[in-house]
Amino acid sequence: MANVPTPDDTATKPSIGEQLTDLDYALTHSWHYKAIFAAVCLFGIWHIATNLYLHEPGLWQNCIHFAGFGLLGAITTCQSDKSGNVRRLLPNIVFGLLIAASALWIAYAENGIYERTLAKTGQSWQFTPVDWAAGFIVIIGAIEITRRLTGWIIPVLVILSLAYILFLGEMLPGAFRAASLPLDDVLFRSLYNDEGMFGIITTISSANITLFMIFGAFLVVSGASDFVIEMSKGIAGRLRGGAAFVAVMSSALTGTISGSAVANTASTGVITIPLMKSNGFRGRFAAGVEASASTGGQLMPPIMGAGAFVMASYTGIEYSTIVAVSVVPAILYFLSVAFIVRIEAMKYGIGTEQPEAVDRAKLIGGALNFLLPLAIMTYLLVSGRTPSYAACIAIGSLIVISWITPNKMSPKKIAKALALGVNTSIMTAVLLVAVGLINNAVTTSGLANTFALMIAQWSQGSLLIALALITIASLILGMGLPVTAAYIVLSILSAPALAGMLADVVIVQQLVSGISDPVAAATFMLVDSPLVAKLATGMSLAEAQSLMSAIPFELAVVVRPTLVDVEAMTTFLLTAHLIVFWLSQDSNVTPPVCLAAFTAAGIAKSPPMATGVEAWKIAKGLYIVPLIFAFTPLIGGSAETVVRIGIFSLFGIYAFSALLQRHSEGPLRWWMYPLLIAGGAAAFYPLHWGSNIAGALTVAAVVFISTRGGVGKALSASAA
Repeated sequence: MANVPTPDDTATKPSIGEQLTDLDYALTHSWHYKAIFAAVCLFGIWHIATNLYLHEPGLWQNCIHFAGFGLLGAITTCQSDKSGNVRRLLPNIVFGLLIAASALWIAYAENGIYERTLAKTGQSWQFTPVDWAAGFIVIIGAIEITRRLTGWIIPVLVILSLAYILFLGEMLPGAFRAASLPLDDVLFRSLYNDEGMFGIITTISSANITLFMIFGAFLVVSGASDFVIEMSKGIAGRLRGGAAFVAVMSSALTGTISGSAVANTASTGVITIPLMKSNGFRGRFAAGVEASASTGGQLMPPIMGAGAFVMASYTGIEYSTIVAVSVVPAILYFLSVAFIVRIEAMKYGIGTEQPEAVDRAKLIGGALNFLLPLAIMTYLLVSGRTPSYAACIAIGSLIVISWITPNKMSPKKIAKALALGVNTSIMTAVLLVAVGLINNAVTTSGLANTFALMIAQWSQGSLLIALALITIASLILGMGLPVTAAYIVLSILSAPALAGMLADVVIVQQLVSGISDPVAAATFMLVDSPLVAKLATGMSLAEAQSLMSAIPFELAVVVRPTLVDVEAMTTFLLTAHLIVFWLSQDSNVTPPVCLAAFTAAGIAKSPPMATGVEAWKIAKGLYIVPLIFAFTPLIGGSAETVVRIGIFSLFGIYAFSALLQRHSEGPLRWWMYPLLIAGGAAAFYPLHWGSNIAGALTVAAVVFISTRGGVGKALSASAA
């Protein structure tokens, strides 16, 4: 357990985690602070070197990665005393060193385990006592450090997952019943499987996420984040409610740096929230705008948080493809937030008579450090280079570019950036190793297929009901899990089923038209339904949907590849993962646990739960855009189709925003509500020119007429 600091401790000395990013503090204090800071910098350099030049075997890279972050996690979750006495840190240092040594031993022992097991054919895995001890220490260490960093939810899920494949599965009834595995098999699978602790998920962390965190830290230290704020002021400062637009724009741009909603809120919120309040926005609304806009930072290419890397690994789809298809949806989300801001400003008569002054020195000093490295990284990603290579080159280019700017990256600043990037990565790195235990249990037991079957049965073939079930599941998971963990768990359980249901829409259309291909028709012959006789001639839409719902889940998996081509199935898989990814973001802004909203509430000094409700209302795009994913070809469509869907969707999103706020450019009269409902629905109607144009014109007419109603009276900031 970490030592609990006294009030005097915290008042006198920052946490070890804060010290890791403060070179000046480390240099002026006792030797162990200097040693920790130096070790962290070297660890950051190792992450760059191992992805560019060293190229250790995957297991070694992942074990070293966890060894370092396990040690740092043990150290940073305790406090030093006022005099910096190392004895207070000693138990945590020893604990961290045990975790690190055990992780390295696991990589070293792999070949020996295989050799001993092959020598005794037919017997269990041959672990030595040291292997057993190292395995248990690593598992317990991952659980304990995760508990310290994130709370009890993930550790409890890990323990239940291990118990499920050890003994609990055979005790459960029905679909959740699963065969138990011997302890040695569970340990081997947990440590050495691709789905285990040091498998695919940890590779995402060691090869991608940490490097992007370090790159983001270099951008922050080089003044790029200051450039973002100043540029947003210059563009949005003169608009009505411009302070809130600054928050939206700066959070969108900062999202390209951090990929973390809470970090985004903390870094930009200290500037934008007081600015919004001084302009006349209510405190809870100002905090809600910042939290919802910062949540969108994880949806903004090119970084998109840790989830995008997980998505690329799970789907086998190029990271550059995921980034490319996410541009228009991200724009839709940020415009949905901007619509709410505009309506709020008009509703309460909030204006900006005195635009916030732009600091030209910060604007000029950080411009090249922000624009050129991001452009280089984006170019490398689009050209097919790996994300790890692109991030490493972007870091190097930023250092070189900074030498021609006022914000030169000196050795001291480079050290600060390395330490900041590594310190920011601790929670995510340890979390993903722990989540590997859940992933291994779900994959080994077949629980993912069981969950997919349940979604298919409960939804009765309805895509809308399936989306509602997944949304509820994401809300429940988001109450206790960070966004990345929620996405990983939810994607394992629901994405395959959702992709299958999207493919079923295409199959239903083929059934209506008739299936003449004997090979494709043969798979339906196993279904006990009189509708099979109509395969060649076609059937009604209701009959086709009835036939699809009659197909057993196991048979549906066989039917889909025969009727849906590989490219379409890949698009459906990507669409399903993007839906889950977007829905997982709602944990940042949805009460009762909404970290981004609570962070913003602390800055705004507004009620946390009320701020969470406000942020949830503002972030409604998290629910609207996934529906557009599901029912339109926004993902996978041609450029013309995507732009068309995006433009008409904006009218529908604005209509929804106006209904939510009960206001537009002016007050809404009673007869405007049905017009907005009808117009918004028509604008959303997929790929129907007549409905789309009529809907857009209806919404535009309501907006124009509402301008004649005037604006409400501005509320003071104290009204929050």
